[in-house]
Amino acid sequence: MEKLRQVRRRFEEINHALQDAASLQDSTRYRDLMKEYHSLEPLVQAIQDYENAEAEYQEATQLLEEGDTDADLRQMARQQLTDSRRQMDQTRQQIKLLLLPKDPRDDKNVILELRGGAGGEEAALFAHSLLRMYTMYAAARGWRTELLASSETGLGGIKEASLLVEGAGAYSRLKFESGVHRVQRVPETETQGRVHTSTVTVAVMAEAEEVDLELDPADLRIDTFRSSGAGGQHINKTSSAIRVTHLPTGMVVECQDERSQYKNKDKALKVLRSRLLAQKQAEQKDAIDAARRSQVGTGDRSERIRTYNFPQGRLTDHRVGLTLYRLDSVMDGDLDEIIDALITADQAEKLQTTEE
Repeated sequence: MEKLRQVRRRFEEINHALQDAASLQDSTRYRDLMKEYHSLEPLVQAIQDYENAEAEYQEATQLLEEGDTDADLRQMARQQLTDSRRQMDQTRQQIKLLLLPKDPRDDKNVILELRGGAGGEEAALFAHSLLRMYTMYAAARGWRTELLASSETGLGGIKEASLLVEGAGAYSRLKFESGVHRVQRVPETETQGRVHTSTVTVAVMAEAEEVDLELDPADLRIDTFRSSGAGGQHINKTSSAIRVTHLPTGMVVECQDERSQYKNKDKALKVLRSRLLAQKQAEQKDAIDAARRSQVGTGDRSERIRTYNFPQGRLTDHRVGLTLYRLDSVMDGDLDEIIDALITADQAEKLQTTEE
C-alpha cells in the first residue's frame, strides 16, 4: 500500500509539472514527463477502481448490518457486495501485474534476425515465409519495417536476413519469438510427396542506440566489396557492399542491400551495435542467475519453441502447450493469440516468483 501511495504522489507531481510553463519550454523534459505520465496512468486508474469497489463493498456491508433495512434493499446490498468483492479481486490482480518490474527494453524497436538451419533449401524457403509473416504482423499493428540485410538463394529462399521493426511496444511483443522454429511440410523440390522437417533460427534484439552502446572505431575493421544477388542478379560494379568486423569479439556483419556504401555501413553498424548489446545483456543475466530459466521467453536460440505442421494445418508452441489449427492465418501474420498466451504465462511465472 505504501508503494501505491508513492505511485499516486508521483503521478500528481508529474501532473502539476506538466502544467508548469517551464516544462512546456523544455521539450526534452516535457517528453520525459509525458512518457512517465503515460506509464503510470494505468496503475493509478487501477488504484482508483480498487478504492471505488472497496467503498461500495463497505457501503453494502453497512446496509446489511442495519436491522431496519427492508428486504428489497437487503437483496440489492447482497448483490452489490458480491459484485464489489469480484471487482476488488480482479483489480487487485491487475495492480499486481502493473507493479511487476518492466523490462526496460519493452518500448524499444526490434532487430529481428532469421537464419536457415537444418534442411538446406527448404529451411531457406521457410525463413522467407517467416520473414513475410513477421512483416505482415508488423503492418497489422501499424509498425514500420525495413529490411537491413538479406542473403537469398537461387530458389527465392533466405539464408539469413535482418529486419528492423519500429513501433510502440515492438520488443515487448516480439521478444518471445527468439528460438528455433521447426517446419514440417512437403518441400516444393520434393518429387515423391514426402514430409520433410527443417528449422529456422530467429533472434530478437532490442535496437541499440548510440547512447546504449558506443562503438570504438579502433575495434572495427571495415572492408568493402562488390555486392551480388542470387544467380548473379543485382550485380553492382562499384564496391558498395560493407563488411564490418568487431575485432574484440570476432563478430561480423555484412550489408549489401543498398547501392550506397554509406547506407550499407550505417545499417551494418546498427545491426552490430544491437548484437553486441544483446550479448552484453545476456552475459549480465547469466551472471545474476545462471541457474534460473524462465518458463517462457528465455531467448535461448538453441531451444525449439514452435512447430509449424503444414499437412495438418497445425501450429504448436511448445513453451505453453498451445495448439492452433489455423496455420494459414498465422503465416499471414495473425500472431496475437500466440503472443498473448506467452505474455500471460510470463506474467504468471513472474507473479509466482514475486509472491514466493
